[in-house]
Amino acid sequence: MAYALLKSFLTPLLMLFFRPKVTGLRLVPTTGPVIIASNHLSFSDSIFMPLVVPRKVTFLAKSEYFTSPGIKGLVKKLTFKALGQVPVDRAGGRRSEQAILTGLELLKDGNCIGIYPEGTRSPDGKLYKGRTGIARMAIDSGAPIIPVAMFNTAEIQPTGKVVPKVQRVEMVFGEPLYFTGDSSDLKVLREITDQIMQAIAAISHQEYVDIYASEAKAALVRERNYLKDEE
Repeated sequence: MAYALLKSFLTPLLMLFFRPKVTGLRLVPTTGPVIIASNHLSFSDSIFMPLVVPRKVTFLAKSEYFTSPGIKGLVKKLTFKALGQVPVDRAGGRRSEQAILTGLELLKDGNCIGIYPEGTRSPDGKLYKGRTGIARMAIDSGAPIIPVAMFNTAEIQPTGKVVPKVQRVEMVFGEPLYFTGDSSDLKVLREITDQIMQAIAAISHQEYVDIYASEAKAALVRERNYLKDEE
């Protein structure tokens, strides 16, 4: 009920202020399990995209969105809960395994889940290497993957900005992808994940970088710290 109420409230605002241009929405199955795999440029990605999809999209959201301190953290927590998002710990090891199992349970029940294969927001607008959990979920569930490209969201709501800038947002949904194979074979998982990222790159037109976004972020932090030390 909270999801339906929030969506009915936010959708007119989205249409009025952000005038979404949406392509390929018909490619999203209206029933049954499906995985929507999107690039990730801004916090607002998780707001805009579910609003245009007719069925409920449940994101496996990182647990930090539910535990951040202060007013901003409270707003994030309430918004994500109202949107039906599921907090998962993606810190690696058993925690990442639990996130995958949570996704598989949702798919088993016929849900539509949203995943950012990069694992975190792009620090510079480029598309980064995908995490292989999405490949395992695709194989074990048999669910199709719908690649999605978000445009302009980094300009609408840059990292750290609470109030979004009024600007047109665009979303492109790609053709469904189906995968089979041995989900315990790391090579298979990597090959499938790379195919998914290539499909996203083809519709997003982003420059692809074959390292994880978390590594790129760490490198930027080291560079900034170095420049500070040089001053």
